[in-house]
Amino acid sequence: MNAGSSFVRSSIGKKVVMALSGVVLFGFVIGHMLGNLQVYAGPTALNAYAESLRKVPALLWAARTTLLVAVGLHIWAAVSLTALNRRARPVGYREKGHRESTYASRTMRWTGVFLLAFVVYHLLHFTWGTVHPSFVHGDVYHNFVAGFRVSAVSAFYIAAMLALGLHLYHGVWSMMHTLGFSHPRYDPLRYRVAAAVTAVVVIANISFPVAVMAGWLRERPPSAATHASR
Repeated sequence: MNAGSSFVRSSIGKKVVMALSGVVLFGFVIGHMLGNLQVYAGPTALNAYAESLRKVPALLWAARTTLLVAVGLHIWAAVSLTALNRRARPVGYREKGHRESTYASRTMRWTGVFLLAFVVYHLLHFTWGTVHPSFVHGDVYHNFVAGFRVSAVSAFYIAAMLALGLHLYHGVWSMMHTLGFSHPRYDPLRYRVAAAVTAVVVIANISFPVAVMAGWLRERPPSAATHASR
C-alpha cells in the first residue's frame, strides 16, 4: 500500500494515472462518435441504438460510473501535475522559446477546462433536456436535429470539437509515450497516429451540426415523430 501510494504521489505515477484514465476517456469519445454516426442511417436506427443502451441499466450505470471515475482521476492528475510543475519552478522563465512544445500541448489546460464546461452543457442539452428548446424524452433523433438547428448551439459544438481536437492530439501522443509506446524509430508513426485519430473524430463530430444546418438531416413528418414519442 505504501509503495503504491508513493508511486501515485510521484510525477510519474500521476502521469500514469492521467494516461490510463485518458485511455478510458478516449474509448468513450470513439464509442460516442460511432453511436452518433447512426444518425445518418435515419431516425429509426438512432432511436433504436439509444433504446438498446437503456435496455441494460446495470451495464449503462457501470459505464457511467467508470466514466465518472476516469474524469475525476484525469482532472486530479492534471491539477496535481500542474501544481508540481509550479512548485518545481516558482519563478517563471524570463523568455519562452517554445522550441519543443506544440500549440496543442501549451493549451492543454485551457482546452481541458473548456471541454469540462462543454460536457456539463452537453448533458443538460441532450441527456437531461434542461436547456433544450423542444426536448422529447426517448426521441433522440428529434432532439438531435432540433438542438443543432439553433445556430449558436451548433457554433458552440463546433468550437468544442476544435478544442477536443487540440486536446486529443497531444493527449493521444502523450498517452502512448507514458505507456511505453515510444522509440526514436517509431515516434514519427506516433505523431501520425495521433493526427489521424484526431482528424477522424473532429471531422465526424463537426459533421453533425453542419449536416443539420445545411439541411441534410431534417425532422420527420409530425405524424411519425408523434408516433415515435408515444
